[in-house]
Amino acid sequence: MAGCCDSPFTARQARLAAARYRKRGLGGTSRDLVALAGDVSGASVLEVGGGVGAIELELLAAGAARATDVELSGEYEEEAQKLLVERGLSDRVERRVGDFVTEPVEPHDVVVMHRVVCCYPDVDALVRAAAGRARRRMLLTYPQERWYTRAGLGVINLFLRLNGSDFRVFVHPVTRMAAAAKEKGLELGERKRRGLFWESAAYERLEAGAAGNS
Repeated sequence: MAGCCDSPFTARQARLAAARYRKRGLGGTSRDLVALAGDVSGASVLEVGGGVGAIELELLAAGAARATDVELSGEYEEEAQKLLVERGLSDRVERRVGDFVTEPVEPHDVVVMHRVVCCYPDVDALVRAAAGRARRRMLLTYPQERWYTRAGLGVINLFLRLNGSDFRVFVHPVTRMAAAAKEKGLELGERKRRGLFWESAAYERLEAGAAGNS
């Protein structure tokens, strides 16, 4: 679940992602999410589909106290652990492998899903699960609702099907994601577009202390 353009999730993808992060730091949409997170001093961070964990590393550097990463693919674990050791953060990050929607995870202050909703067919269940675990804020990056994004992802899905893969990518409506988040007490706040494809958004909890497991 590290990104809808990263499938299939392989050890090679993990090595490339870690190398890019070491050399260049965060990419544009990842930087957008860190900016949308705001002040994370002392906060707990839950990243869903964090891959090698670059965003949570940046949020820890910005003052977050601890982080949990739930990743669908175990292929990222080796490279993620290397990055944690390099930065001396192994004791502040817990990594788990499993399907976040069914994985028992306690609420955190900030929940991050970077290019994850486009990888998950049941967006309602995914967003409800994430919003239900966000005490303060939920941050998402997803494809913009444009005709050309739907067309482009349709071509990718055709390629995947012809190559025998069951993996698919999706352009989920923002209104549908917002409705699922609202069920768990989050309201859509600031949105930021990056180029012609990606959009990032912050969802805010209006009533403090209302978060709980979905």
